[in-house]
Amino acid sequence: MKKQRIASLIFASSLVASAAHAVDLIAIGTISGTYEDFATETAFPLENGVPGNVLGGIGSGLAYAGGTTFLALPDRGPNANPFNPLVDDTVSYITRFQTLNLSLAPITDSVTGLPFTLTPMLSRTTLLSSSSPLNYGTGAGLGNQIDGVTPLGSGAPVLNSVDHTHYFTGRSDNFDPAKPSTNSKNARLDPEGIRVSNDGDSVYVSDEYGPYVHEFDRSSGRRVRSFNLPSNLAITNLSSQKDVEIAGNAIGRVTNKGMEGLAITPDGKMLVGIMQANLEQDKKKSLRIVTIDLKNGATHEYAYLLTDGSGVSEIIAVNNHQFLVDERDGSGLGDTPLLTDVASAATIKKLYLIDLAGATDVTAIAGPNADLSTYAVSKTLFLDVVAKLTGAGINSYLIPSKIEGVAFGQDVTIAGVTKHTLFIANDNDFLPTVADPFKLPGDATRGKIANPNQFYVFAFADSALPGFVPQKFKRSGDGRDSDCRN
Repeated sequence: MKKQRIASLIFASSLVASAAHAVDLIAIGTISGTYEDFATETAFPLENGVPGNVLGGIGSGLAYAGGTTFLALPDRGPNANPFNPLVDDTVSYITRFQTLNLSLAPITDSVTGLPFTLTPMLSRTTLLSSSSPLNYGTGAGLGNQIDGVTPLGSGAPVLNSVDHTHYFTGRSDNFDPAKPSTNSKNARLDPEGIRVSNDGDSVYVSDEYGPYVHEFDRSSGRRVRSFNLPSNLAITNLSSQKDVEIAGNAIGRVTNKGMEGLAITPDGKMLVGIMQANLEQDKKKSLRIVTIDLKNGATHEYAYLLTDGSGVSEIIAVNNHQFLVDERDGSGLGDTPLLTDVASAATIKKLYLIDLAGATDVTAIAGPNADLSTYAVSKTLFLDVVAKLTGAGINSYLIPSKIEGVAFGQDVTIAGVTKHTLFIANDNDFLPTVADPFKLPGDATRGKIANPNQFYVFAFADSALPGFVPQKFKRSGDGRDSDCRN
């Protein structure tokens, strides 16, 4: 991202102009997309030549863990480099989460001019695995398209035999074709949502492939259990190619648009997942929210209607029945991985407040082309992220296209008033650089600019979000050695 000074005067005037209901940008932090994480044993090149421990995509999901500790979730791995369309360019990247220290200091940032300085630091990398065997692809018939001769090879990570475990990976062919996509023994995992249990010991992860919701031991990364999701979310004709899957199913999640967001209620009793797009059998823009009782696994479904964006990327609990939903488009920084791409300005990145209290369970409503809009929960705009960032002087072409991670954080004091914080992060698609959005394809001077992992911090008072209840943790923060891999 090009560094821009954000005038302190603009920020000060916004504080004056805004009443008690203000949501203010107070800090920005970045982590370079050129860095590698602490899982050094996975650093060998993947099928597409990218190092297996590149530190990217960490804003696919973001969870608060107490103190200044957050868990950041990369998705299925670096698949933006074309190498084999038969597996949608996916690789055997071992899925993981990153433990970060996101420290806020009440010191004016010398670059942004904002009142707080955010210093992101990686403290731990945890790989996700299963103690029982998983289904991996063999690579048969999927010859490496780089030279058309070299076989693709198995989707099982080499590290499996070294660590005597079974790691989840992003390879799209790691599944059992004889069973529905929600088969919990499949090794393919595209993590998109992450939350921490109230006792701090478990991590919950939602996925797009199944969709799945798994519980992992936070310390080891080993799967503890999987939740049985409603059968209407599953597809039955599986393929390693997205377009083939979409064409081959009339019921279930749309490929690459599964359970994108995940919340946990402050009382720690319920998980709430949301689909990125409509199911195959539902009318477009009619999305499903799925609640999971953590005690007995019981599920319910509710409807959400898209109004602005092309999909939903996240959901976060305000209290036990109200939630913020991240609705967005795909425009902005990062939508130009190649020099031949035409850039677009970010337009829609909005957080809406919804309430599930009294909502109608739509589990039994089936298609084809089922219209759930009649049952959709009401929604109220809470935060227009693009408007806030552009109002602070950030060019809309430099606002990340994939604003996906949302988490409440530690309280701060501003002018003697205690305020809550909201952290928002991007998925940079593991691309450390992208084409300069301010120059057109064909321009001989067009080069690439940095595409880092970015964090935006907003502050708000109780009056801006009445009823907000922060999640409480029995064990605050990380409390582990900072140099461990898992």
